[in-house]
Amino acid sequence: MPRIDAEFKKRVYEIVGQIPKGKVMTYGGVAAMAGAAWAAWEMGQIAHTGPADLPWQRVVNKTGGLARGYPGSFEGHKKALEAEGIVVDEDYKIKIDELLWCSNEQ
Repeated sequence: MPRIDAEFKKRVYEIVGQIPKGKVMTYGGVAAMAGAAWAAWEMGQIAHTGPADLPWQRVVNKTGGLARGYPGSFEGHKKALEAEGIVVDEDYKIKIDELLWCSNEQ
């Protein structure tokens, strides 16, 4: 299994930066697109420590659940997504099937 290195992080940052407003990707989807499909958990760690100017609110778990580790916890993540017009339910989930984005570069 390859290790997570600076090149992987750079690819993650590039991918997250491309996610359009009103769309989302999963941690696993970003990890796979960055070349390490097995690294969904690691991708989450990168999201919690990565550059603050990237749209991390557009990354959710595979069921559309929001992140406790997002600044402000679930409520902060919810507010950030709602500011983009994304509806979040009372269980802090979104309709992932309707909002999932895939880059044409895959």
